[in-house]
Amino acid sequence: MDETFGIIDCNNFYVSCERVFRPDLEGKPVIVLSNNDGCAVARSAEAKALGIKMGDPEFKLRDLIKRENIRVFSSNYALYGDVSRRVSDTLGSMVPTIENYSIDESFLNLGEFAEREVEPLARELRERVHRWVGIPTCVGIAPTKTLAKVANFIAKKRPQYRGVCDMRSSQVRAELLPTVPVDEVWGIGSASAAKLIRIGVRTAADLAALDPDNARALMTVTGGRTVYELRGISCMPLELMEPTRKGIAVTRSFGASVTSWEPMREAIASYATRAAEKMRRYKVAAENIFIFMHTNTFNNDPFYSNGASARFAETTNDTGEVVALAVRLGERLWREGYRYSKCGVMITELMPETIRQPALWGELDREKRERAWRAMDKLNATLGRDTVRILGAGPKNAAWKLKAEHRSPRWTTRWDELPRVLSK
Repeated sequence: MDETFGIIDCNNFYVSCERVFRPDLEGKPVIVLSNNDGCAVARSAEAKALGIKMGDPEFKLRDLIKRENIRVFSSNYALYGDVSRRVSDTLGSMVPTIENYSIDESFLNLGEFAEREVEPLARELRERVHRWVGIPTCVGIAPTKTLAKVANFIAKKRPQYRGVCDMRSSQVRAELLPTVPVDEVWGIGSASAAKLIRIGVRTAADLAALDPDNARALMTVTGGRTVYELRGISCMPLELMEPTRKGIAVTRSFGASVTSWEPMREAIASYATRAAEKMRRYKVAAENIFIFMHTNTFNNDPFYSNGASARFAETTNDTGEVVALAVRLGERLWREGYRYSKCGVMITELMPETIRQPALWGELDREKRERAWRAMDKLNATLGRDTVRILGAGPKNAAWKLKAEHRSPRWTTRWDELPRVLSK
């Protein structure tokens, strides 16, 4: 059976998540801001029509926001992650084999279905996701993942496709590939696009016609693979196993400058707690930890930046052990007299937790601690992050925490933020 890939992509995902619980925002310009409310990372079609670009700083948009009555939201990652899971579950109700590529995209194995069933299935998928979850989507269908991404791009841009573009036919590909700019091809970044345009490769069709060896010379092995994929030769199967993690990083800019050790200690403890939680979720343990902190490079304050690493006595994903070592490293790095803007915790040299070495002593005590941390993880997963947390991580509303002045309620993951329904 010939391979057939689909990709379903949620439209303006963060904005669409906000609109699920705020239907009054349909048809109105909406933007979602990045961490610390820094810049636009999601825009509704109406906001794009006003000229707002991805990455535009919020402070430069303030006049436009006021003039056009643009609704602004801080990123609500708890909501977006939960809605993404619901979309994935909905897809799984119809398609057995799925690769969750990102928070708002999933590749589908559509080769498991009869050829004539594929496009109707894609349309039913869109309808079901919208009906069950409330999120609008587009679907691209093709014999390779790269072509499926191209098809999805076309489905989004051209209303006549009604959200589904099927590029399985070589005739359809010959018609559509010349209309797609080369920088819209999956895996072609701005640097590669500039190289290609210099040699006259301006469209996806031009790239498909390029000699694979020349593409490889310009863009490493990825370039040659992309050429084959655009020709309909599949080089990238679905990734059904999560790739092995090489490290875990938890880094954030502060909501306000940190000038004393206590809030820095709280931030390091909070980030180390999050890193340990992630390790347990991924069923890995760490041998090494790296801590860094620095001031703002973009103002005239005195500059300081430093980092330090250390090895754990034993491989671990124990929150207490990770926090203790992280804070000790932070104390070594700390210097008074600076206005710190960011710190981070990076966990490296990961291994499966099932093969970590036994504790030198206190194996029974370690098992008790593991049960306690996993109970905390379960409570936080059920009731919302930081419902239960270590004392050293500081209060929930600490000044150093990320600014999120426009965050909507975490409608689906916090009991205390559930929407209220009034009946008469």
